[in-house]
Amino acid sequence: MHALSRQQLILLVLLTIVWGINWPIMKFGVTGFPPLTFRSICMWLGLPVLALFLVWRKVPFRIGREHWRELAVLTVFNMLFWHTLAILAIQSLSSGRAAILGYTMPVFSALIGAAWFGQRLAGRAWFGVAAAALGVLLLLWHEITTLSGKPLGVAMMLVAAATWALGTQHMRRTRIAHPTLAISFWMTVITAVWITVIALLFERDAWMAPNPTQWAAIVYNALGVFAFAQVAWLMLARDLPPIASTLSVMFIPVLGVFSGAWWLDEVLHWQDWTAVALVMLAIATVLWPVRKPA
Repeated sequence: MHALSRQQLILLVLLTIVWGINWPIMKFGVTGFPPLTFRSICMWLGLPVLALFLVWRKVPFRIGREHWRELAVLTVFNMLFWHTLAILAIQSLSSGRAAILGYTMPVFSALIGAAWFGQRLAGRAWFGVAAAALGVLLLLWHEITTLSGKPLGVAMMLVAAATWALGTQHMRRTRIAHPTLAISFWMTVITAVWITVIALLFERDAWMAPNPTQWAAIVYNALGVFAFAQVAWLMLARDLPPIASTLSVMFIPVLGVFSGAWWLDEVLHWQDWTAVALVMLAIATVLWPVRKPA
């Protein structure tokens, strides 16, 4: 196991809590409110806070022109797909089911690492991939057999998880010689502009003033997710090997499932319980460190 510093351990714990309970909070926020508009407001409110943090830490904002193309690639795969598809999918899925599907990311990351980056996939990892696939099929089957089910939401969350996995692999190999905070800031700016444009194109007729509950969800996402959690994840993904971030990733969907059941009275079916167990087993088998002989 990679030795974590005290600061990294604190970041992992806070990241787990903030992202875990954010799934039911997002569900609160987009219920009866345009989802892309919700996401864009969150990002624009979070950006000034993130900018002030860079100023306070005396982190330069400038990213060299030679790195703009790589910055665009990192933004597309780490943020554009994820933030667009996830916020659209959660409207049609329970917050717990969306969390389970979203955090199949480590399994996709292991497969992408083996296929594209030459990382060796251990034998037990294939068992994990099969367990994750079975869990996803259970969720998809429940969506199809339920009259109110939205299999498109399942598909969007899986695409979001796969692209985030690819983005994480790229982030660990980035050649941008600038602080992660600056990279995070500009990635958030680009994503905010993108989501604002598509919200303007597709949701303008549905715009309305947020109610107090929606404002609370917006503020939580602006400060907790975009000013802290997103940056913390990118820092950990860039600085640590995959196993270190697993400590957080393994518990985020579990927290999302049970906080959604508690706050939103979401009914957990046997498919959900089984999928939680299978996905957690999959993540553990793929990323749990191999014990080496003395």
